[in-house]
Amino acid sequence: MAFLPQVVSRLVAPLLLALPLALTAPVRAQTAPAPTDVIREITDAVGLKARFELRATREVDNAAAVVYNGKRYLLYNPAFLNSVNRAGHTDWAGISILAHEMGHHLNGHTLRAGGSQPADELEADEFSGFVLRKLGASLAQAQAAMATVPDAEDSPTHPGRTPRLAAIGQGWQRASAQLVASARSASPSAAPAVVAAVPVRRAAPVYDSEDVADLPGDGTGREMVAVGQNSGDAVRLVGQLTFRNDPSQRYYLTNALKVVRVDEDDNAEIVGRVTRTDSQSFPFVLTDGQQHRLFITARGDVYDKAGQRVAKLHETL
Repeated sequence: MAFLPQVVSRLVAPLLLALPLALTAPVRAQTAPAPTDVIREITDAVGLKARFELRATREVDNAAAVVYNGKRYLLYNPAFLNSVNRAGHTDWAGISILAHEMGHHLNGHTLRAGGSQPADELEADEFSGFVLRKLGASLAQAQAAMATVPDAEDSPTHPGRTPRLAAIGQGWQRASAQLVASARSASPSAAPAVVAAVPVRRAAPVYDSEDVADLPGDGTGREMVAVGQNSGDAVRLVGQLTFRNDPSQRYYLTNALKVVRVDEDDNAEIVGRVTRTDSQSFPFVLTDGQQHRLFITARGDVYDKAGQRVAKLHETL
């Protein structure tokens, strides 16, 4: 990788997993699954596509999620992964490290400058615990790599071992609860909603939560209502999404923070949801049914994970 010697100190160091293991044993042949297979299993487990390039290199000490010239990379040192597996006495240790770095990309941490932050590390740790439970790891296996780390104090970039083990456990428990619930629950109705444009006089605010009221583009004017085909229940459409690559397709945001797509016959289908974040730059995130994420600014500009503006969220017309 020709660009690594020039950028590794500037781009890689801030997002390193930072496992200060005492790895003095000689490197042995890798026994864990190939990293490319691991990445595919992780993305299959969470319904995503790997929109980054996986690179093995000895230019990094352990593993890192980086962006260079607008392209995302997941870098790893093969000798480091082998050593982690030996130290943790399980191949799950190396898998958890790759999952952690994927968490940085998928949670948008590499979109902003400033390097590692403790909150970002805990979020990536939680993602790794979630993914490993989906893949069949026990809690001890999911925590194996982190359990080998000395219990250091928190630093400006990384938390100590104890909160990171807890974050992995939270992700693992969340995935476990989902698996149990999905095994017990019946499949919901797949019938889409039908949208009808209805003029409404607003005598009072229509928003049901502070999250909705804070969304860009709220205000007064003509309101649209989506009506369920089966239940007949109506939900308010409080925002409209216009995508740059397909401006003619109609997407709306409901007062329940659901994103619906409306076809030519005014049939609506729920295709995603909007949730609040703690980020000042991107206070809202749009997540579709395949867990793809788009990031929304306070002005309603919508960006993808590569930092490209792809849509605009504004008041319904």
